[in-house]
Amino acid sequence: MAVGKEIRTKIKSVQNTKKITKAMEMVAASKMRKAQDRMRSARPYSEKIRRLAANLSAANVTDYRHPFLGKAGNGAAAPKRVGLILVTTDKGLCGGLNTNVLRLVVNGMKQWEKGGVSEIRATCIGNKGLGFMQRMGMKIVSSAVQLGDTPHLEKLIGPIKVMIDAFQAGEIDAIQIGYTRFINTMKQEPVLEQLLPLTGERLGTPDSGWDYLYEPDAQTVIDDLLVRYVEALIYQAVAENMASEQSARMVAMKSATDNAGSVIKELQLVYNKARQAAITKEISEIVGGAAAIAG
Repeated sequence: MAVGKEIRTKIKSVQNTKKITKAMEMVAASKMRKAQDRMRSARPYSEKIRRLAANLSAANVTDYRHPFLGKAGNGAAAPKRVGLILVTTDKGLCGGLNTNVLRLVVNGMKQWEKGGVSEIRATCIGNKGLGFMQRMGMKIVSSAVQLGDTPHLEKLIGPIKVMIDAFQAGEIDAIQIGYTRFINTMKQEPVLEQLLPLTGERLGTPDSGWDYLYEPDAQTVIDDLLVRYVEALIYQAVAENMASEQSARMVAMKSATDNAGSVIKELQLVYNKARQAAITKEISEIVGGAAAIAG
């Protein structure tokens, strides 16, 4: 039964694949819980520093205006040079997670070019986004890969500082960040939003009635605060992306395991039919041979 042997080999191969995907599903589930806890624990800090930055950046708090806040009023010109911070995963096997955010970023870049953007620089966090941008021929000024399962701010500050320094030096007019926001285990949302200059939408409405005494002075406090604020935004984006990665990988591996089970059942049915047909053929040959001898 050459056909039966081939089917048994295929069944064994799919069973081995199923064992691998099941193990990867369990590992992703374990990492997912830790990543979600880390991401959720960082959210209160991000919200608190956002409220603080909103109050300190209000026009009636101080006459000093940080470069991160851009020009006051609505007279700011449309950006001509844009920096892009792209957050993706280092590894694959996580469904359409990276594909969705990369598609969103590419569409955003097309809109920027239609709006008059003449130059785009990229900082890539994650190996998948880095490879994609290199294939596109994008100007990559810095990157951070192999971050592991836990985001460490010290690994992010260097690559991000290159982009922030370019913004402060006037080499670029705006910085956009693209990442995947964690909604729940079954849903992750690709996001492309403006990081700098900080907009009213990003900062939110300042609370009324806040007043501060600055030590040593307002400029020093606001300078340090807004730098920490931008760092918190980037850390939160990476934490959200890592939580999304593990959730998407767990769902993808569960789907792969279920599909492998379905393939095994189909192959088993085909094998049983082939085996039954072979047995029936052998019986018919035996009966035919016996009849010929008897005749």
